[in-house]
Amino acid sequence: MKKISNVFYITIGLIVLAVGYGVILPKQFESVTETVKGVVSSVFGWYYMLLITLLLVISIFLIFSPFGRIRLGKDTDRPQFNTITWIAMLFSAGMGIGLVFYGAAEPLSHYAINPATEEPNTNAAYKEAFRQTFFHYGIHVWALYGIVALALAYFQFRKEEPGLVSATLKPIFGDKMNGIWGTVIDVLAVFATAFGVATSLGFGALQINAGLHYLFDIEIGIRAQFIIVSIVTVLFIYSAWSGLSKGIRYLSNTNLVLTLALLGFVLILGPTLLIFNMFTDSIGGYLSHLVDMSLRTSPLNKTDRAWLENWTIFYWAWWISWAPFVSMFIARVSKGRTIREFMVGVLVAPVFLSFIWFSAFGTTAIEIQRAGVIDLAASDTSLIVFQMFSSLPWSSITSGFTILLIASFFITSADSATFVLGMQSTYGSLTPTNPVKFVWGLIQSTIALILLSVGGLSALQNTIIIAALPFSFVILMMVFSLFKSLKEEVRVPKGTQAFNPPGLRKTKKQGGEE
Repeated sequence: MKKISNVFYITIGLIVLAVGYGVILPKQFESVTETVKGVVSSVFGWYYMLLITLLLVISIFLIFSPFGRIRLGKDTDRPQFNTITWIAMLFSAGMGIGLVFYGAAEPLSHYAINPATEEPNTNAAYKEAFRQTFFHYGIHVWALYGIVALALAYFQFRKEEPGLVSATLKPIFGDKMNGIWGTVIDVLAVFATAFGVATSLGFGALQINAGLHYLFDIEIGIRAQFIIVSIVTVLFIYSAWSGLSKGIRYLSNTNLVLTLALLGFVLILGPTLLIFNMFTDSIGGYLSHLVDMSLRTSPLNKTDRAWLENWTIFYWAWWISWAPFVSMFIARVSKGRTIREFMVGVLVAPVFLSFIWFSAFGTTAIEIQRAGVIDLAASDTSLIVFQMFSSLPWSSITSGFTILLIASFFITSADSATFVLGMQSTYGSLTPTNPVKFVWGLIQSTIALILLSVGGLSALQNTIIIAALPFSFVILMMVFSLFKSLKEEVRVPKGTQAFNPPGLRKTKKQGGEE
Protein backbone atom coordinates (compact mmCIF):
# COMPACT_ATOMS: atom_id res chain seq x y z
CA MET A 1 0.00 0.00 0.00
CA LYS A 2 1.60 3.25 -1.13
CA LYS A 3 1.80 5.96 1.50
CA ILE A 4 -0.44 8.98 1.05
CA SER A 5 1.43 12.28 1.24
CA ASN A 6 0.44 15.53 2.96
CA VAL A 7 -0.29 16.91 -0.52
CA PHE A 8 -3.46 14.78 -0.57
CA TYR A 9 -4.90 16.18 2.67
CA ILE A 10 -3.83 19.80 2.15
CA THR A 11 -5.25 19.95 -1.37
CA ILE A 12 -8.57 18.43 -0.32
CA GLY A 13 -8.79 21.03 2.44
CA LEU A 14 -8.23 23.86 -0.05
CA ILE A 15 -10.78 22.34 -2.43
CA VAL A 16 -13.40 22.22 0.34
CA LEU A 17 -12.75 25.89 1.19
CA ALA A 18 -12.93 27.05 -2.44
CA VAL A 19 -16.04 25.01 -3.31
CA GLY A 20 -17.68 26.01 -0.03
CA TYR A 21 -17.10 29.68 -0.82
CA GLY A 22 -18.59 29.14 -4.28
CA VAL A 23 -21.68 27.42 -2.85
CA ILE A 24 -22.36 29.78 0.06
CA LEU A 25 -21.60 33.05 -1.77
CA PRO A 26 -21.68 32.18 -5.49
CA LYS A 27 -22.14 35.74 -6.81
CA GLN A 28 -19.46 37.16 -4.56
CA PHE A 29 -17.12 34.30 -5.46
CA GLU A 30 -17.57 34.98 -9.16
CA SER A 31 -17.23 38.75 -8.71
CA VAL A 32 -14.02 38.50 -6.69
CA THR A 33 -12.39 35.96 -8.97
CA GLU A 34 -13.42 37.93 -12.08
CA THR A 35 -11.81 41.07 -10.66
CA VAL A 36 -8.57 39.31 -9.74
CA LYS A 37 -8.47 37.55 -13.12
CA GLY A 38 -8.89 40.90 -14.87
CA VAL A 39 -6.00 42.41 -12.93
CA VAL A 40 -3.77 39.43 -13.68
CA SER A 41 -4.58 39.56 -17.41
CA SER A 42 -4.04 43.32 -17.60
CA VAL A 43 -0.81 43.50 -15.61
CA PHE A 44 0.86 40.23 -16.66
CA GLY A 45 -0.36 39.90 -20.25
CA TRP A 46 3.05 40.87 -21.68
CA TYR A 47 4.70 38.33 -19.39
CA TYR A 48 2.45 35.49 -20.59
CA MET A 49 3.15 36.36 -24.23
CA LEU A 50 6.93 36.36 -23.66
CA LEU A 51 6.85 33.22 -21.53
CA ILE A 52 4.95 31.04 -24.01
CA THR A 53 7.08 32.31 -26.91
CA LEU A 54 10.26 31.59 -24.95
CA LEU A 55 9.10 28.01 -24.31
CA LEU A 56 8.52 27.55 -28.06
CA VAL A 57 12.02 28.79 -28.87
CA ILE A 58 13.50 26.45 -26.23
CA SER A 59 11.49 23.51 -27.63
CA ILE A 60 12.84 24.06 -31.14
CA PHE A 61 16.38 24.47 -29.77
CA LEU A 62 16.15 21.13 -27.96
CA ILE A 63 15.20 19.32 -31.17
CA PHE A 64 18.37 20.45 -32.96
CA SER A 65 20.76 20.52 -29.99
CA PRO A 66 23.05 17.68 -28.81
CA PHE A 67 20.63 17.28 -25.89
CA GLY A 68 18.15 15.80 -28.36
CA ARG A 69 19.98 12.47 -28.31
CA ILE A 70 19.48 11.94 -24.59
CA ARG A 71 16.93 9.26 -23.77
CA LEU A 72 14.13 9.75 -21.21
CA GLY A 73 15.21 6.80 -19.15
CA LYS A 74 18.20 4.50 -19.19
CA ASP A 75 20.09 4.22 -22.46
CA THR A 76 18.67 0.72 -22.91
CA ASP A 77 15.05 1.77 -22.32
CA ARG A 78 12.59 1.82 -25.21
CA PRO A 79 9.06 3.30 -25.44
CA GLN A 80 6.34 1.51 -23.52
CA PHE A 81 3.67 2.41 -26.09
CA ASN A 82 3.81 2.35 -29.88
CA THR A 83 3.81 5.69 -31.70
CA ILE A 84 0.11 5.67 -32.71
CA THR A 85 -1.05 4.90 -29.17
CA TRP A 86 1.35 7.49 -27.77
CA ILE A 87 0.02 10.19 -30.11
CA ALA A 88 -3.56 9.19 -29.24
CA MET A 89 -2.73 9.62 -25.54
CA LEU A 90 -1.14 13.04 -26.14
CA PHE A 91 -4.12 14.21 -28.14
CA SER A 92 -6.74 12.89 -25.72
CA ALA A 93 -5.11 14.42 -22.65
CA GLY A 94 -4.11 17.73 -24.24
CA MET A 95 -7.22 18.76 -26.16
CA GLY A 96 -10.12 16.41 -25.50
CA ILE A 97 -13.53 17.97 -25.02
CA GLY A 98 -12.24 21.42 -26.01
CA LEU A 99 -11.92 20.45 -29.67
CA VAL A 100 -15.53 19.26 -29.90
CA PHE A 101 -16.84 22.13 -27.80
CA TYR A 102 -15.02 24.89 -29.73
CA GLY A 103 -14.26 23.20 -33.06
CA ALA A 104 -16.99 25.11 -34.88
CA ALA A 105 -17.67 27.82 -32.28
CA GLU A 106 -14.28 29.53 -32.08
CA PRO A 107 -13.62 30.14 -35.80
CA LEU A 108 -17.26 31.24 -36.15
CA SER A 109 -16.89 33.70 -33.28
CA HIS A 110 -13.69 35.20 -34.73
CA TYR A 111 -15.49 35.59 -38.07
CA ALA A 112 -19.02 36.73 -37.24
CA ILE A 113 -19.11 37.96 -33.64
CA ASN A 114 -15.84 39.44 -32.44
CA PRO A 115 -12.87 39.33 -34.85
CA ALA A 116 -9.45 40.28 -33.53
CA THR A 117 -8.79 43.22 -35.85
CA GLU A 118 -11.00 42.88 -38.95
CA GLU A 119 -14.61 43.79 -39.63
CA PRO A 120 -17.10 40.97 -38.90
CA ASN A 121 -18.47 38.83 -41.74
CA THR A 122 -15.74 39.81 -44.23
CA ASN A 123 -13.28 37.68 -46.18
CA ALA A 124 -10.46 39.25 -44.16
CA ALA A 125 -12.18 38.18 -40.92
CA TYR A 126 -12.65 34.69 -42.41
CA LYS A 127 -8.92 34.25 -42.91
CA GLU A 128 -8.03 35.89 -39.61
CA ALA A 129 -10.44 33.58 -37.77
CA PHE A 130 -8.37 30.53 -38.66
CA ARG A 131 -5.03 32.23 -38.01
CA GLN A 132 -6.15 33.09 -34.49
CA THR A 133 -7.70 29.70 -33.82
CA PHE A 134 -4.57 27.92 -35.03
CA PHE A 135 -2.51 30.24 -32.83
CA HIS A 136 -4.56 29.44 -29.73
CA TYR A 137 -4.36 25.67 -30.28
CA GLY A 138 -1.03 25.44 -32.10
CA ILE A 139 2.64 24.88 -31.39
CA HIS A 140 2.81 27.40 -28.54
CA VAL A 141 0.41 25.31 -26.46
CA TRP A 142 2.25 22.08 -27.15
CA ALA A 143 5.63 23.69 -26.51
CA LEU A 144 4.35 24.58 -23.04
CA TYR A 145 3.08 21.04 -22.42
CA GLY A 146 6.21 19.56 -23.96
CA ILE A 147 8.76 21.49 -21.89
CA VAL A 148 6.99 20.79 -18.58
CA ALA A 149 6.48 17.13 -19.53
CA LEU A 150 10.12 16.84 -20.65
CA ALA A 151 11.39 18.10 -17.29
CA LEU A 152 9.12 15.69 -15.44
CA ALA A 153 10.04 12.70 -17.62
CA TYR A 154 13.76 13.48 -17.58
CA PHE A 155 14.04 13.67 -13.80
CA GLN A 156 11.61 10.81 -13.23
CA PHE A 157 13.03 8.26 -15.66
CA ARG A 158 16.65 9.29 -16.23
CA LYS A 159 17.50 10.67 -12.79
CA GLU A 160 15.15 8.27 -10.98
CA GLU A 161 13.46 11.02 -8.96
CA PRO A 162 9.82 10.78 -7.82
CA GLY A 163 7.22 11.81 -10.41
CA LEU A 164 6.56 15.16 -8.71
CA VAL A 165 6.85 18.74 -9.92
CA SER A 166 8.93 19.56 -6.86
CA ALA A 167 11.47 16.84 -7.74
CA THR A 168 12.36 18.67 -10.98
CA LEU A 169 13.70 21.62 -8.94
CA LYS A 170 16.25 19.68 -6.88
CA PRO A 171 19.21 20.76 -9.05
CA ILE A 172 18.42 24.33 -7.90
CA PHE A 173 17.15 23.92 -4.33
CA GLY A 174 18.46 20.51 -3.32
CA ASP A 175 16.85 18.78 -0.34
CA LYS A 176 14.63 21.79 0.37
CA MET A 177 12.26 20.25 -2.16
CA ASN A 178 11.73 17.34 0.23
CA GLY A 179 10.27 19.72 2.81
CA ILE A 180 7.59 22.37 3.05
CA TRP A 181 8.50 24.24 -0.14
CA GLY A 182 8.25 21.07 -2.18
CA THR A 183 4.85 20.40 -0.64
CA VAL A 184 3.67 23.92 -1.55
CA ILE A 185 4.65 23.43 -5.20
CA ASP A 186 3.02 20.00 -5.43
CA VAL A 187 -0.17 21.26 -3.76
CA LEU A 188 -0.38 24.06 -6.34
CA ALA A 189 -0.02 21.50 -9.16
CA VAL A 190 -2.65 19.14 -7.70
CA PHE A 191 -5.06 21.99 -6.96
CA ALA A 192 -4.83 23.24 -10.56
CA THR A 193 -5.30 19.71 -11.90
CA ALA A 194 -8.35 18.91 -9.77
CA PHE A 195 -10.15 22.15 -10.61
CA GLY A 196 -9.09 22.18 -14.25
CA VAL A 197 -10.51 18.73 -14.90
CA ALA A 198 -13.63 19.47 -12.83
CA THR A 199 -14.27 22.48 -15.08
CA SER A 200 -13.80 20.31 -18.16
CA LEU A 201 -16.23 17.74 -16.73
CA GLY A 202 -18.76 20.51 -16.17
CA PHE A 203 -18.50 21.79 -19.73
CA GLY A 204 -18.62 18.24 -21.07
CA ALA A 205 -21.82 17.54 -19.13
CA LEU A 206 -23.36 20.75 -20.48
CA GLN A 207 -22.59 19.82 -24.08
CA ILE A 208 -23.77 16.21 -23.74
CA ASN A 209 -26.96 17.54 -22.15
CA ALA A 210 -27.37 20.03 -25.01
CA GLY A 211 -26.87 17.27 -27.57
CA LEU A 212 -29.38 14.96 -25.91
CA HIS A 213 -31.85 17.84 -25.73
CA TYR A 214 -31.33 18.55 -29.41
CA LEU A 215 -31.75 14.93 -30.46
CA PHE A 216 -34.25 13.58 -27.93
CA ASP A 217 -35.73 16.69 -26.29
CA ILE A 218 -34.27 15.73 -22.91
CA GLU A 219 -34.60 18.67 -20.55
CA ILE A 220 -31.49 20.79 -20.00
CA GLY A 221 -30.90 21.07 -16.27
CA ILE A 222 -29.03 19.87 -13.23
CA ARG A 223 -31.03 16.62 -13.01
CA ALA A 224 -29.95 15.46 -16.46
CA GLN A 225 -26.41 16.72 -15.85
CA PHE A 226 -26.26 14.82 -12.54
CA ILE A 227 -27.19 11.59 -14.34
CA ILE A 228 -24.62 12.26 -17.10
CA VAL A 229 -21.80 12.98 -14.65
CA SER A 230 -22.74 9.98 -12.50
CA ILE A 231 -22.66 7.56 -15.45
CA VAL A 232 -19.39 8.98 -16.73
CA THR A 233 -17.89 8.84 -13.22
CA VAL A 234 -18.58 5.11 -12.95
CA LEU A 235 -16.99 4.56 -16.36
CA PHE A 236 -13.85 6.61 -15.83
CA ILE A 237 -13.23 5.24 -12.33
CA TYR A 238 -13.54 1.74 -13.76
CA SER A 239 -11.09 2.69 -16.51
CA ALA A 240 -8.63 4.23 -14.04
CA TRP A 241 -8.98 1.15 -11.83
CA SER A 242 -7.92 -1.10 -14.72
CA GLY A 243 -4.62 0.76 -15.10
CA LEU A 244 -2.63 2.76 -17.62
CA SER A 245 -1.88 -0.05 -20.05
CA LYS A 246 -5.49 -1.17 -20.31
CA GLY A 247 -8.24 1.36 -19.66
CA ILE A 248 -6.53 4.64 -20.59
CA ARG A 249 -4.65 3.06 -23.48
CA TYR A 250 -7.77 1.53 -25.03
CA LEU A 251 -9.80 4.69 -24.49
CA SER A 252 -7.13 6.89 -26.10
CA ASN A 253 -7.04 4.65 -29.18
CA THR A 254 -10.85 4.71 -29.27
CA ASN A 255 -10.79 8.52 -29.10
CA LEU A 256 -8.45 8.71 -32.06
CA VAL A 257 -10.63 6.39 -34.14
CA LEU A 258 -13.83 8.28 -33.24
CA THR A 259 -12.12 11.63 -33.90
CA LEU A 260 -10.92 10.56 -37.35
CA ALA A 261 -14.34 9.07 -38.17
CA LEU A 262 -16.24 12.25 -37.22
CA LEU A 263 -13.63 14.36 -39.01
CA GLY A 264 -14.11 12.19 -42.08
CA PHE A 265 -17.89 12.77 -41.92
CA VAL A 266 -17.41 16.55 -41.93
CA LEU A 267 -14.78 16.48 -44.66
CA ILE A 268 -17.09 14.47 -46.92
CA LEU A 269 -20.42 16.10 -46.06
CA GLY A 270 -19.12 19.67 -45.71
CA PRO A 271 -17.58 21.96 -48.36
CA THR A 272 -14.68 19.54 -48.96
CA LEU A 273 -12.60 21.52 -51.45
CA LEU A 274 -12.98 24.77 -49.52
CA ILE A 275 -11.99 23.02 -46.28
CA PHE A 276 -8.68 21.83 -47.76
CA ASN A 277 -8.05 25.22 -49.37
CA MET A 278 -8.72 27.03 -46.08
CA PHE A 279 -6.53 24.51 -44.22
CA THR A 280 -3.60 25.12 -46.57
CA ASP A 281 -4.06 28.88 -46.80
CA SER A 282 -4.51 29.21 -43.03
CA ILE A 283 -1.30 27.32 -42.27
CA GLY A 284 0.51 29.79 -44.55
CA GLY A 285 -1.15 32.75 -42.84
CA TYR A 286 -0.43 31.29 -39.43
CA LEU A 287 3.27 30.79 -40.15
CA SER A 288 3.72 34.19 -41.83
CA HIS A 289 2.06 36.02 -38.89
CA LEU A 290 3.55 33.81 -36.17
CA VAL A 291 6.11 36.26 -34.77
CA ASP A 292 3.66 39.16 -34.78
CA MET A 293 0.91 37.15 -33.07
CA SER A 294 3.37 35.69 -30.56
CA LEU A 295 4.41 39.10 -29.23
CA ARG A 296 1.34 41.26 -29.89
CA THR A 297 0.13 43.16 -26.81
CA SER A 298 -1.69 46.12 -28.50
CA PRO A 299 -0.53 48.69 -25.90
CA LEU A 300 -2.01 51.69 -27.77
CA ASN A 301 -5.37 50.26 -28.81
CA LYS A 302 -7.85 49.59 -25.98
CA THR A 303 -10.25 47.62 -28.18
CA ASP A 304 -7.56 45.28 -29.52
CA ARG A 305 -6.08 44.98 -26.04
CA ALA A 306 -9.45 43.94 -24.60
CA TRP A 307 -9.74 41.27 -27.29
CA LEU A 308 -6.29 39.94 -26.45
CA GLU A 309 -7.10 39.75 -22.74
CA ASN A 310 -10.36 37.92 -23.41
CA TRP A 311 -8.88 35.47 -25.90
CA THR A 312 -5.10 35.01 -26.30
CA ILE A 313 -3.96 35.97 -22.79
CA PHE A 314 -6.88 34.03 -21.32
CA TYR A 315 -5.85 30.98 -23.37
CA TRP A 316 -2.19 31.22 -22.33
CA ALA A 317 -3.17 31.37 -18.67
CA TRP A 318 -5.67 28.54 -19.18
CA TRP A 319 -3.09 26.27 -20.84
CA ILE A 320 -0.56 27.05 -18.06
CA SER A 321 -3.15 26.02 -15.49
CA TRP A 322 -3.67 22.74 -17.40
CA ALA A 323 0.07 22.08 -17.73
CA PRO A 324 0.46 20.19 -14.41
CA PHE A 325 -2.15 17.61 -15.40
CA VAL A 326 -1.46 17.26 -19.13
CA SER A 327 2.32 17.37 -18.81
CA MET A 328 2.42 14.86 -15.96
CA PHE A 329 0.37 12.45 -18.03
CA ILE A 330 2.48 13.02 -21.18
CA ALA A 331 5.63 12.45 -19.13
CA ARG A 332 4.25 9.22 -17.67
CA VAL A 333 3.60 7.69 -21.11
CA SER A 334 6.84 8.88 -22.76
CA LYS A 335 9.49 6.81 -21.02
CA GLY A 336 12.16 5.48 -23.37
CA ARG A 337 11.91 8.15 -26.09
CA THR A 338 14.78 10.49 -26.92
CA ILE A 339 14.34 14.19 -26.24
CA ARG A 340 14.37 14.88 -29.99
CA GLU A 341 11.77 12.21 -30.73
CA PHE A 342 9.67 13.41 -27.82
CA MET A 343 9.68 17.11 -28.78
CA VAL A 344 9.01 16.45 -32.49
CA GLY A 345 6.10 14.17 -31.63
CA VAL A 346 4.58 16.62 -29.15
CA LEU A 347 4.94 19.65 -31.44
CA VAL A 348 3.81 18.09 -34.72
CA ALA A 349 1.23 15.30 -34.44
CA PRO A 350 -1.43 16.83 -32.13
CA VAL A 351 -1.04 20.26 -33.79
CA PHE A 352 -1.60 18.87 -37.30
CA LEU A 353 -4.71 16.99 -36.20
CA SER A 354 -6.07 20.06 -34.39
CA PHE A 355 -5.52 22.26 -37.45
CA ILE A 356 -7.38 19.96 -39.83
CA TRP A 357 -10.16 19.57 -37.24
CA PHE A 358 -10.69 23.33 -36.88
CA SER A 359 -10.47 23.79 -40.64
CA ALA A 360 -13.21 21.21 -41.25
CA PHE A 361 -15.61 22.27 -38.50
CA GLY A 362 -14.88 26.00 -38.70
CA THR A 363 -15.20 26.26 -42.47
CA THR A 364 -18.44 24.26 -42.48
CA ALA A 365 -19.96 26.42 -39.72
CA ILE A 366 -18.92 29.69 -41.36
CA GLU A 367 -20.29 28.62 -44.76
CA ILE A 368 -23.63 27.74 -43.15
CA GLN A 369 -23.61 31.17 -41.49
CA ARG A 370 -22.76 32.93 -44.76
CA ALA A 371 -25.53 31.06 -46.60
CA GLY A 372 -28.09 32.31 -44.08
CA VAL A 373 -29.45 28.81 -43.46
CA ILE A 374 -29.11 29.09 -39.68
CA ASP A 375 -27.82 31.93 -37.55
CA LEU A 376 -25.23 29.80 -35.78
CA ALA A 377 -23.58 32.89 -34.32
CA ALA A 378 -26.69 33.52 -32.21
CA SER A 379 -26.69 29.98 -30.79
CA ASP A 380 -25.41 28.84 -27.44
CA THR A 381 -21.82 27.57 -27.73
CA SER A 382 -22.76 24.07 -26.55
CA LEU A 383 -25.35 23.77 -29.35
CA ILE A 384 -23.44 25.18 -32.33
CA VAL A 385 -21.92 21.89 -33.47
CA PHE A 386 -25.32 20.13 -33.31
CA GLN A 387 -27.07 22.91 -35.21
CA MET A 388 -24.29 22.82 -37.78
CA PHE A 389 -24.94 19.11 -38.31
CA SER A 390 -28.67 19.79 -38.77
CA SER A 391 -27.78 21.52 -42.06
CA LEU A 392 -25.84 18.50 -43.31
CA PRO A 393 -27.00 15.04 -44.44
CA TRP A 394 -27.26 12.28 -41.82
CA SER A 395 -27.56 14.84 -39.04
CA SER A 396 -28.90 12.35 -36.48
CA ILE A 397 -25.96 10.00 -37.07
CA THR A 398 -23.31 12.71 -36.90
CA SER A 399 -24.91 14.30 -33.82
CA GLY A 400 -25.09 10.94 -32.07
CA PHE A 401 -21.49 10.30 -33.03
CA THR A 402 -20.53 13.68 -31.55
CA ILE A 403 -22.15 12.83 -28.22
CA LEU A 404 -20.28 9.53 -28.19
CA LEU A 405 -16.96 11.30 -28.89
CA ILE A 406 -17.59 13.90 -26.16
CA ALA A 407 -18.37 11.12 -23.69
CA SER A 408 -15.22 9.25 -24.71
CA PHE A 409 -13.05 12.37 -24.29
CA PHE A 410 -14.92 13.07 -21.06
CA ILE A 411 -13.99 9.66 -19.64
CA THR A 412 -10.38 9.75 -20.90
CA SER A 413 -9.64 13.21 -19.47
CA ALA A 414 -11.13 12.25 -16.12
CA ASP A 415 -9.37 8.92 -15.73
CA SER A 416 -6.05 10.40 -16.93
CA ALA A 417 -6.42 13.15 -14.32
CA THR A 418 -7.38 10.58 -11.68
CA PHE A 419 -4.18 8.69 -12.45
CA VAL A 420 -2.07 11.89 -12.28
CA LEU A 421 -3.71 13.06 -9.04
CA GLY A 422 -3.03 9.64 -7.56
CA MET A 423 0.64 9.91 -8.53
CA GLN A 424 1.01 13.39 -7.08
CA SER A 425 -0.54 12.47 -3.74
CA THR A 426 1.43 9.24 -3.22
CA TYR A 427 4.95 10.66 -3.40
CA GLY A 428 5.13 10.35 -7.19
CA SER A 429 4.29 6.65 -7.37
CA LEU A 430 4.10 5.34 -10.95
CA THR A 431 1.31 2.99 -9.88
CA PRO A 432 -0.99 4.84 -7.45
CA THR A 433 -3.35 2.57 -5.55
CA ASN A 434 -6.93 2.12 -6.65
CA PRO A 435 -8.47 3.54 -3.42
CA VAL A 436 -6.56 6.81 -3.95
CA LYS A 437 -7.66 7.01 -7.60
CA PHE A 438 -11.23 6.23 -6.55
CA VAL A 439 -11.27 9.10 -4.05
CA TRP A 440 -9.86 11.57 -6.59
CA GLY A 441 -12.40 10.45 -9.18
CA LEU A 442 -15.27 11.13 -6.78
CA ILE A 443 -13.79 14.51 -5.79
CA GLN A 444 -13.53 15.72 -9.40
CA SER A 445 -17.12 14.71 -10.19
CA THR A 446 -18.44 16.19 -6.95
CA ILE A 447 -16.78 19.54 -7.67
CA ALA A 448 -18.30 19.59 -11.15
CA LEU A 449 -21.80 18.71 -9.93
CA ILE A 450 -21.80 21.20 -7.05
CA LEU A 451 -20.66 24.07 -9.24
CA LEU A 452 -23.06 23.13 -12.03
CA SER A 453 -25.91 23.28 -9.51
CA VAL A 454 -25.01 26.80 -8.33
CA GLY A 455 -23.80 28.13 -11.68
CA GLY A 456 -20.22 28.40 -10.44
CA LEU A 457 -18.25 27.07 -13.42
CA SER A 458 -17.23 30.56 -14.54
CA ALA A 459 -15.90 31.40 -11.08
CA LEU A 460 -14.01 28.11 -11.04
CA GLN A 461 -12.53 28.92 -14.43
CA ASN A 462 -11.41 32.30 -13.08
CA THR A 463 -9.80 30.60 -10.06
CA ILE A 464 -7.72 28.34 -12.30
CA ILE A 465 -6.58 31.30 -14.41
CA ILE A 466 -5.42 33.05 -11.23
CA ALA A 467 -3.57 29.92 -10.08
CA ALA A 468 -1.72 29.88 -13.41
CA LEU A 469 0.35 32.94 -12.45
CA PRO A 470 2.34 31.40 -9.58
CA PHE A 471 2.70 28.14 -11.49
CA SER A 472 4.20 30.02 -14.44
CA PHE A 473 7.15 30.96 -12.20
CA VAL A 474 7.50 27.29 -11.28
CA ILE A 475 7.71 26.49 -15.01
CA LEU A 476 10.58 28.96 -15.45
CA MET A 477 12.44 27.32 -12.57
CA MET A 478 11.78 23.89 -14.11
CA VAL A 479 13.36 25.05 -17.39
CA PHE A 480 16.43 26.41 -15.60
CA SER A 481 16.73 23.22 -13.54
CA LEU A 482 16.39 21.02 -16.65
CA PHE A 483 19.15 22.82 -18.53
CA LYS A 484 21.39 22.83 -15.46
CA SER A 485 21.09 19.06 -15.24
CA LEU A 486 21.42 18.52 -19.01
CA LYS A 487 24.60 20.60 -19.15
CA GLU A 488 26.11 18.62 -16.29
CA GLU A 489 25.27 15.39 -18.10
CA VAL A 490 26.95 16.38 -21.36
CA ARG A 491 29.94 18.15 -19.80
CA VAL A 492 33.18 16.26 -20.44
CA PRO A 493 36.73 16.99 -19.28
CA LYS A 494 38.95 19.02 -21.60
CA GLY A 495 40.72 16.90 -24.18
CA THR A 496 38.29 13.96 -23.96
CA GLN A 497 35.81 12.75 -26.55
CA ALA A 498 32.85 15.06 -27.24
CA PHE A 499 29.43 14.24 -25.90
CA ASN A 500 27.96 11.03 -27.26
CA PRO A 501 25.37 9.31 -25.01
CA PRO A 502 26.30 5.67 -24.31
CA GLY A 503 23.05 4.38 -25.76
CA LEU A 504 23.90 5.94 -29.13
CA ARG A 505 27.53 4.85 -29.45
CA LYS A 506 28.23 2.13 -31.94
CA THR A 507 28.84 -1.17 -30.27
CA LYS A 508 31.89 -3.17 -31.18
CA LYS A 509 31.16 -6.10 -33.43
CA GLN A 510 33.04 -9.34 -33.58
CA GLY A 511 36.48 -8.95 -35.04
CA GLY A 512 37.00 -5.53 -33.44
CA GLU A 513 34.99 -3.59 -36.07
CA GLU A 514 32.87 -0.60 -35.00
